[in-house]
Amino acid sequence: MNADQLRTAFSSLNGRDLRIEFEGAETLLVRNAMLIPSEQDDLLKVTDGSHEYIIECGRVAWIEIG
Repeated sequence: MNADQLRTAFSSLNGRDLRIEFEGAETLLVRNAMLIPSEQDDLLKVTDGSHEYIIECGRVAWIEIG
């Protein structure tokens, strides 16, 4: 998946739970996730209000929202 595809999918988060399965890595679970708007660094980021998570788009196998 590329950053644009994930940004489109994450635009509907609005505080819902997000689970991301990465190829060859652990699963990431973010409760009450929100997409951080695009910044100058061009990184795809989500937050739970306390932490920011930078997503390595090329390693995403699948996502679950809800």
